[in-house]
Amino acid sequence: MRFLLAAAAVLAVFVVRPAAAQFSLGAPGEPPRLELGGGLYDITPSRRKNAGVQGDFLGEYHFGDVLWIFSPFVGAQVTTRGGTYAYFGFGFDINYGPWVLTPNGAAGFYQPGGGTPLGSWWEYKTGAELDYKFADLTRLGIAIHHMSNAGITKLNPGEQQIEVVYSIPLRW
Repeated sequence: MRFLLAAAAVLAVFVVRPAAAQFSLGAPGEPPRLELGGGLYDITPSRRKNAGVQGDFLGEYHFGDVLWIFSPFVGAQVTTRGGTYAYFGFGFDINYGPWVLTPNGAAGFYQPGGGTPLGSWWEYKTGAELDYKFADLTRLGIAIHHMSNAGITKLNPGEQQIEVVYSIPLRW
């Protein structure tokens, strides 16, 4: 039994050691990229008037790592009820082999259209994205975000969204 435990421990060291080398921060040397996505907006609706699950579509331009490991981006989002959000923000990549986790935050101009009123024309969006990065640097993943005005107005219901996203490297 002790021999099996010792053999398992030695094997674990050899298996875990290469995996540790796969961990890195940022995406140095990678080109800017265009990200397109679609999913569901306001997936945890409140009882407020016009709140409810809506489809949503987004497009973002990621500049690449221009501030150490931080990558600025600009984007636009539209819901199936006419809500729009134009924003800018920052994210950074946490790489583990081909998997990339990108925590991010943004701020921008929001108008609800016929959908969820969030209490302000200025809203914040925070969340994370988990992607699989292919050898050609395209990415396919899922993004989860929370959007609210962070209490800058009395009305601040917030909402959650989930999207499937696809990123294309732009090699000019």
